[in-house]
Amino acid sequence: MTNWLAQVISLTLSSLRSLPERKGAAVAAGVGIAGVVAVLVGVLSIAEGFRAAMKPSGAEDVVVVLRSSADGEMTSGLSRDETRLIADSPGVARIQAGPSAGASTNRNNEAGPLASAELFVIINLPKRSTGTDANVPMRGVGSAARQVRGDVRVPRGKGRWFETGRNEVVVGQGAARAFAGLDLGKSIHIGQNDWEVVGIFEGGGGATESEIWTDAAVLQPAYHRGETFQSVYAKLTSPQAFGQFKDALTTNPQLKVKPLRQTDMLAEQSSMLTRFIETLGYAIAGLMALGALFGALNTMYSVVASRTREIATLRALGFGSSPIILSVLLESVMLALVGGVVGATAAGLAFNNYQASTINWQSFSQVAFQFKVTPALVTMAILWAAGIGLIGGLFPALRAARLPIAMALRET
Repeated sequence: MTNWLAQVISLTLSSLRSLPERKGAAVAAGVGIAGVVAVLVGVLSIAEGFRAAMKPSGAEDVVVVLRSSADGEMTSGLSRDETRLIADSPGVARIQAGPSAGASTNRNNEAGPLASAELFVIINLPKRSTGTDANVPMRGVGSAARQVRGDVRVPRGKGRWFETGRNEVVVGQGAARAFAGLDLGKSIHIGQNDWEVVGIFEGGGGATESEIWTDAAVLQPAYHRGETFQSVYAKLTSPQAFGQFKDALTTNPQLKVKPLRQTDMLAEQSSMLTRFIETLGYAIAGLMALGALFGALNTMYSVVASRTREIATLRALGFGSSPIILSVLLESVMLALVGGVVGATAAGLAFNNYQASTINWQSFSQVAFQFKVTPALVTMAILWAAGIGLIGGLFPALRAARLPIAMALRET
């Protein structure tokens, strides 16, 4: 065993020392594999970023209630009486009135359920990057909206929360980065009204940060919505209370609604686009990998051809076939790993945290997000590179081990 390992190490080191003599072929193979990894990481970082944007950062005790026939907030509709019934259902957490309630109280410091009846409309604003108009979600919220979400806040130096009854808005930081006119202190003209941007809020990095928020009671008359809403967001006493809450709503003859966990709703909204991006990414990378594989094969065949007499001499001196095979494979995989690391590093520098926006096909509105080059994504891409190197070196390695010694020694 020790002799076999020594042969493998000796052959591999000898092969690596001869790399400068065939650096052209080695660099070509490495660049091809680096390109595959860079493209794979770059495309899949879009899917990772969008998935992260559509994933709420809060606990799993936040629920969304829509009309039973609706497939999203845009197609849902609820009356004020229905929203009250939903808010008073079993399982909904409540806030206590009085000074002892602290930050958990609503804007009027009154006791009540942690539920927010909300209105969802689409407005047009130009993108900062291109100047072209895009659909931007604007949400009218209730007094308990921040307490329901739990992770929505206006940081110090980013303004304040909107005042009820006034044409004021707060803007998610993702929307503020992506769309023109949403700077603090500016006004945007929507419909017949001007709305002042009084704050930039954080929302845990989720889809909420792509929205504009205002008082639902002000947004309703601006869009002639009367006393109607589209959804109710509520915070439960615990994630386990969802079953009780759902049963209470679905068995109530006065209601025709469907309750969903917020995490499930956002996962469903993001699934179609992320699947499409991932499929496209793997398809492009697969085609490029095929080209890189042929490059690796060509490189390793040229290695074997240039070392034919050397390999034959080593075999005549007693070196076994398996150390020769393994040494060729190791060289191929090492070259591939170097290319993979270079490609992953380049993709990380170019794409990680790159600001972008895309359409949410459920609401037909723009979602601002950042590309995410995650450690898991980089690891997977480098494993792709190693696989290309392994396959690319396999057949040349087998050829090297099967060369007839007498014939190989006669080659010049």
